[in-house]
Amino acid sequence: MSDTSSEPIRAGFGRGLVKAGQLDHNVVACCADLTGSVKMDGFQKEFPDRFFQIGVAEQNLVTVGAGLAAAGKVAFVSSYAAFMPGRCWEQIRTTICLNEQPVKLIGAHAGISVGPDGATHQMLEDIALMRALPNMVVLAPCDSIEAEKATLAMAKDKRPNYMRMAREATPIITDEKTPFQIGPAYVLEKGADVTLIATGTMTPQAVKAAELLYKDGIEAEVVHVPTIKPLDVKTILQSLKKTGCVVTAEEAQITGGLGSAVAEVIADEGLAVPLIRIGMKDQFGESGDPEQLMHHFGLDAQHIRLAAHAAVERKK
Repeated sequence: MSDTSSEPIRAGFGRGLVKAGQLDHNVVACCADLTGSVKMDGFQKEFPDRFFQIGVAEQNLVTVGAGLAAAGKVAFVSSYAAFMPGRCWEQIRTTICLNEQPVKLIGAHAGISVGPDGATHQMLEDIALMRALPNMVVLAPCDSIEAEKATLAMAKDKRPNYMRMAREATPIITDEKTPFQIGPAYVLEKGADVTLIATGTMTPQAVKAAELLYKDGIEAEVVHVPTIKPLDVKTILQSLKKTGCVVTAEEAQITGGLGSAVAEVIADEGLAVPLIRIGMKDQFGESGDPEQLMHHFGLDAQHIRLAAHAAVERKK
């Protein structure tokens, strides 16, 4: 992956939002005074009469979005994930999910890789928060190209959606021909020894870990999960039954996140499969260089590689 180009995932969202607006005049966008940071500025420029600046009022942001959706609009609302859903979860629960309004929630700057902004802005609990909500779809694209496709898919989906995005540039591992739909998980690399299940920014790390493991004599199967909820149980089970052990990876709290979702599948199916979860382990982040933080908290390819070795040993 050393030759792989990189781009912030949010850049793909910005392009997708403009395209969605071109395809459907009902698409509208609302922001909480972070238009450039969340890449809604392109939509604002092209469709100024369909863009609404709500200001630093995230609870109002989502209720306005719910009202627009109730009026027949395809409402995209965005802020930093620390503030949305972090500051307005109750309004999301009541005005959007309970009323089944198909608002498209975009949480930017999620994860530890926000870096220098520190623990207050490093949203790590959003997957757990949004996964717990009835009717909510939870998405975490792995790169900017997939984020663009996900945005277009969200615009057509009739359910409430939440998509999380990192701030830093992420390696681009998909292309225009790579399939994407809301729902399926995708096997990016086939292997028989261990399953690596990853989402969002951790999928490129899992692909890199698989390359390292191949040199170690371990064939890792990489399963990318862009849709955390509803989870593609069928694809995950097929892989687990083949490899017999699994490592999950997410740039979020492992409590209630992707790793918990996979653990639930294993328990529900009664599988005797060793599971190791890579993610934030009941702790807050720190201020620092994004790459150094990812390594410090064990969220890089080397740590996934070590976890895979441990999972294989447990299987033996």
